[in-house]
Amino acid sequence: MTGAPAEETYRRRTARVLLVDDADRVLLFRWPLRDGPASHCWITPGGGVEPGETLHAAAVRELREETGLVVSPDDLGQPVALTSGHADLGWAEGLFRDDFFLLRAAAYDIDTAGFTPIEREHVGAHRWWTLSELANAEEPVYPLMLADLLTDLLAGRLPTAPVRLPWHH
Repeated sequence: MTGAPAEETYRRRTARVLLVDDADRVLLFRWPLRDGPASHCWITPGGGVEPGETLHAAAVRELREETGLVVSPDDLGQPVALTSGHADLGWAEGLFRDDFFLLRAAAYDIDTAGFTPIEREHVGAHRWWTLSELANAEEPVYPLMLADLLTDLLAGRLPTAPVRLPWHH
């Protein structure tokens, strides 16, 4: 008997935003790494989807908390990319999935007043990155292949389904 595949059970899902300003720069936060040759990486705004929360609602909430930008879930459109795989973060282990939305906004001063205590403790910096800077970053940038993805997105090549990017753990 055949049927639809079972939905995967994720230990943690996140809704993340590729926030791009009017100069085609993407906002990233510097985050410490537990393992590996680099001590830090750069990540997009976003975070965990709470029980009963949609991906869109989580992305909007996280964007407001981490950057001060207030937008509507309708402003996000459909996810443009995803990445998924197994991870052991110390505080959680299992199958993880990150979904990414693209949002264009005029450049503005980032307001991190809504950071959680963990974010205040761990986020060491934030900055707007050009595609060239992303392609030549000395520290890891997640998601992997972000520069390639943004090159396509900024050229107007929006996917009909989310692009699957490699997992980073």
